[in-house]
Amino acid sequence: MELAEKREILAESPLFDNLLPPELTMLAELFSLREFPEGSTVFKQGDVGNTLYVIAEGVAEIVSDEVSIAELAAPQFFGEMSLIDKEYRSATVRAKKALRILELTNDNLHIFAKHYRNGFTWVVVNIARVMSARLREVNKKVAEASS
Repeated sequence: MELAEKREILAESPLFDNLLPPELTMLAELFSLREFPEGSTVFKQGDVGNTLYVIAEGVAEIVSDEVSIAELAAPQFFGEMSLIDKEYRSATVRAKKALRILELTNDNLHIFAKHYRNGFTWVVVNIARVMSARLREVNKKVAEASS
């Protein structure tokens, strides 16, 4: 995948809202492309994680304790919690439809942070924003299920 294509995918993701063009270009250089055929597992609940993923194509199914809890498609992202808290993966992610995803390791995120402090801050704020929205959605579902 060309650098320009990776940059375009990242620019569409809410993870990179408010980043400047040079910041997006550097991130595109730091991300690597991974492909997963339909039905394959990206990672399992309980695995040690140190990467996040941005979906370029396909659909990812998020499964916790064998219960499907979400489906994500481009330009959404997943795996970010492992970069924040360095804990085990809280869910399994499978390719519901063949996936082409961009992968960013913790080490590469820190390389980005050394060059672009403000950009790194925006990435962390955007992670928090999306995690907050996801938590609100789960809270809503729990409240609906218990009423």
